Amino acid sequence: QVQLVESGGGLVQAGGSLKLSCAASGRTFGSYAMAWFRQVPGQVREFVSGISWNGGNTRYTDSVKGRFTISKDNNKSTLYLQMNSLGPDDTAVYYCAASKGYYSGNYSYEYPYWGQGTQVTVSS
Repeated sequence: QVQLVESGGGLVQAGGSLKLSCAASGRTFGSYAMAWFRQVPGQVREFVSGISWNGGNTRYTDSVKGRFTISKDNNKSTLYLQMNSLGPDDTAVYYCAASKGYYSGNYSYEYPYWGQGTQVTVSS
């Protein structure tokens, strides 16, 4: 089992950048595929980006391609999301999620482990 804690959210102006972190407990972080999701109140939790257990395979939802970068440091048991060129539509609570195995998909039900979320607010 793994426990996840996100950090790095905050208020930023449009066009700015933030880097989210997700610290994981346990010594088997390297055996988990990871992902970032985001959710706006009243809306479905949306897939943002995913990464395989060794970081060799990454994918992004179309709206963040070229702006966001996911990475994973297995030595530090930490997942990251570098977010650049932020816009008001990126405002949401961002969650990291984990699933044991090399790769997981883009659906929230595929991830049994979740952090508590970190708020990202982008002002126009």
